[in-house]
Amino acid sequence: MWGWRVGEPGPVGGGSLVRERLPVPVPGRGELLVRVRVCGVCRTDLHVAEGDLPVHAPGVIPGHEVVGEVVTYGLGGFSPGDRVGIAWLRATCGVCRFCRAGKENLCLESRYTGWDADGGYAEYAVVPAAFAHRLPAGYSDEELAPLLCAGVIGYRALNRAEVPEGGRLGIYGFGGSAHLAAQVALARGATVHVVTRSAAARKLALELGAASAGDVPPEPLDSAILFAPAGELVPIALSALDRGGTLAVAGIHLTDIPVLDYQRHLFQERQVRSVTANTRADAQEFLRFAGWHRLHVSTTAYALSEAARALTDLAAGRVTGAAVLHTD
Repeated sequence: MWGWRVGEPGPVGGGSLVRERLPVPVPGRGELLVRVRVCGVCRTDLHVAEGDLPVHAPGVIPGHEVVGEVVTYGLGGFSPGDRVGIAWLRATCGVCRFCRAGKENLCLESRYTGWDADGGYAEYAVVPAAFAHRLPAGYSDEELAPLLCAGVIGYRALNRAEVPEGGRLGIYGFGGSAHLAAQVALARGATVHVVTRSAAARKLALELGAASAGDVPPEPLDSAILFAPAGELVPIALSALDRGGTLAVAGIHLTDIPVLDYQRHLFQERQVRSVTANTRADAQEFLRFAGWHRLHVSTTAYALSEAARALTDLAAGRVTGAAVLHTD
């Protein structure tokens, strides 16, 4: 099969991704072999390729928004030909204090697709059947791929932001995850204000129903989500919160946060919360929501052979919505 591996982590334009002819993976006990149809391109893939995240598996195949077709038979209720999703969370121990408390996203032994084990920038992939996802009907493969990480993480970030009923939500950055989280918030009755420099992203935000899309929110916010991996935006987002407001930081990687001023940024019970991966329950809840509420999924298609270009475009801010690789 053809696939992409991370060679020496570094700028994606400098050859950190290497395309190779590779053996088709052999599923282990309890695993499914999946023929990859599409794989979404996530900013986390960029962090893996460029070395922002520490190397967990040298030469790993990135990609964790996989929609494919089951090849192996009879595991986890899946049959050959079934459409299946492979997401970021790949394995947990099931016995640590976090797993027992229903917080498997904090598992001490958690493992991740495209970081600890090979992912979907290839024609085949394997996944533990217990961590494979059934997918809602009514969406194309290309539309489904971003739901498996961008959608799920946006959903968890939205819950972590604790938007009150009818509340005012600010979204900083408007890419693959943000444009899906915004639709969930709108469906729940929130007023959404988007802060982004991209003219295309502003246009998309307004088309989806955002009340504003510009440089600053026009009113104090009850909650906010920071999707851009820019620590310098944390004090700006906190300053825009009303009393008692909550800022959720959605990224796995963030540049350094400047010194905060207690009175301006945190006093009056403003708070900042991180978001760490997701649980399988989060994914199942979100995918059910996507089945009930038809989401608009904005995508840009690339061939699998163009994976390096897709990541370069993502790094340069040239992707509106979510980039998706097609194996055909």
